[in-house]
Amino acid sequence: MKVKKTIEISDAGKAGKAIGISLLVIVLLALIFSSFYSIREEEQAVVCTLGSPKAVTTAGLHFKIPLIQTVEKVNTTIRGFSIGYTSTGDTEEAMMITSDYNFLHVDFYAEYRVTDPVKALYASESPEVILRNVAQNCIRTTIGSYSVDSVLTTGKNEIQSNIKQMILDKLEDYDIGIQLVNITIQDAEPPTVEVSDAFKDVETAKQGKETSVNNANKYRNEQIPAAEAQVDRILQEAEASKQERINEANGQVARFNSMYAEYVKFPEVTKKRMFYEAMEDVLPSLKIVIQNSDGTMETVLPLDSFTGEITTNDYNTENYTGEGE
Repeated sequence: MKVKKTIEISDAGKAGKAIGISLLVIVLLALIFSSFYSIREEEQAVVCTLGSPKAVTTAGLHFKIPLIQTVEKVNTTIRGFSIGYTSTGDTEEAMMITSDYNFLHVDFYAEYRVTDPVKALYASESPEVILRNVAQNCIRTTIGSYSVDSVLTTGKNEIQSNIKQMILDKLEDYDIGIQLVNITIQDAEPPTVEVSDAFKDVETAKQGKETSVNNANKYRNEQIPAAEAQVDRILQEAEASKQERINEANGQVARFNSMYAEYVKFPEVTKKRMFYEAMEDVLPSLKIVIQNSDGTMETVLPLDSFTGEITTNDYNTENYTGEGE
């Protein structure tokens, strides 16, 4: 009996030892596997030693001391949230009042990202909630300084810019580790259908005005080059005509000077030549009426004799007496 008990105690001891070794191996494996952690590209990790943040790691495989160091992962990609609307429609956040005491539904969409993982985790309990509250305050303050027409039509870009700058300034003061990337107006409309339709008509009229102005500018831009080309053509023609007249005048002066030089040398001959040349130009277009001795006018004679081409058909030789003037 004693031998049997001894064998049973020995088997139980071996089994307990095996279990203990197995547990130790499992614990060691767990410690080994928990000593490594991986960070994705869109993440950063804050490594805390005994609860105190000591380092920030980026994408890749990293080592930490088991049971002493812990890791908190933070998403650093651009994320966003809506202000004033949800998937089911507008919320109370969308109702705002303008500087001219008109009510509007204005919806926004804000985008942000984490710039300091340590501050994002430990500077505040919920940085996104703080950003949302800051954004709502800045939106209402800015919308309240603009007229309803500016919010609905022409002032949207300026309003977005002012709101963004105001939020950035406040986040810099709060220093909670997140930064606003952008904030945009998604929709802005009056709370009633009638007013909304009226503003849409105004917007349509403004767009029609812009279209008319653009068409007018296009027509002007098309006509101005044509008019300038016409002006250039007229100026060139005038310049050519001026030069032609100058050349003609110079030619006449030269001709006169030449004739005068000949006249000085041979006055009588030059006079006769000029007289004959003048008659050659004038007489062919004249008709001479011959007066008979009884005072009657009978015959009209073209002076074709100056050209040397006299025919019997040109005048009636029987009525020519050579008398008269």
